[in-house]
Amino acid sequence: MSSATLQDDPSVESFFNVVETETLALFEHLSFDFLEEFDVFAPTQTGRTRDHEPPDLMRGFLHCYYKDIYGIRPVERELRNTVVWLSCGFDRPPSRDAVDRFLTDLQHVVDDVFTHLVEQAACRGLLDLTYCIDSTDVRAMPADPDASTCYDPTDDEYYYGYGCTIVSTGQKIPIAAEFTESKQAPEETAMRVTRDALAVEQPIWMVGDSAYDTLDWHDHLLAAGIVPVAPYNARNTDDPKDIEYRVEDRIDEHSEDVHLKQSTLDKTYNRRSGVERTNESVKDCGLGRTHARGRVHARAQVVPRAVSSPRRRNHQLRTWRQSGKYRDHGVRTLL
Repeated sequence: MSSATLQDDPSVESFFNVVETETLALFEHLSFDFLEEFDVFAPTQTGRTRDHEPPDLMRGFLHCYYKDIYGIRPVERELRNTVVWLSCGFDRPPSRDAVDRFLTDLQHVVDDVFTHLVEQAACRGLLDLTYCIDSTDVRAMPADPDASTCYDPTDDEYYYGYGCTIVSTGQKIPIAAEFTESKQAPEETAMRVTRDALAVEQPIWMVGDSAYDTLDWHDHLLAAGIVPVAPYNARNTDDPKDIEYRVEDRIDEHSEDVHLKQSTLDKTYNRRSGVERTNESVKDCGLGRTHARGRVHARAQVVPRAVSSPRRRNHQLRTWRQSGKYRDHGVRTLL
């Protein structure tokens, strides 16, 4: 199956169905050749070249994260499988040193790698007109010196680790993300991640929970021609307004000609479940608990896990549908 066949497929779900049955199609559809442009992957000053190319190693990590395989030694063992290393493009299995060196180098360019992959998703029409933003917890090892004890208000519990703010769209595709010290990200982080997402492609709607009920966030989006949809948090003031969403007040204050229906805002806000499913998908691929030590190493694991997460989630839902665990219409609702 060629990449052209995938690009002509109008259905994102069909695309992932094809990927599931033909592993090589994913690698044909996504190009990792841009990795060779980074200086960090260039030959050493002594002229020593790498035993394996960065694109091949990236494919190897994608395969392993999809299969719930993490850590340098487990990844190296999995890549000894003849079918696996051949499908990833290797001419022989990579050594443990090669795997370790690639992941170490990747941490220096992880943000640029994420940007390249998101641009590919945009060019292939995988994004839609509604962006959703949310934060999730990232559990760390007790020996991680950079992690800290954090509070998760959703589950009303404390955990040791970090946080991650994610903007997603389409079929659970993360397009912007930022590591934070805890799950509750500061406002400046939310603004930065929002700007990163808008730089990819401009949506019509931007959806967040009540944590994003801030004037700066709303006014920034409205100035860009985007409708922010976040529930009004009456606890932020001693004189609460009679509104459901903050955008109602911002539009009334700044415009006399624009009006939004309550039903439209409700329907749009319900799409927020998409970013929650994105968080679940990325956690399914290992982001929920990082085995790396240190903030920099933990961030370096986000890209391959995020890239593999949409495919993994669709595989799980198709498996449930085939087993009869969920009724077909229920599964389609999740998709």
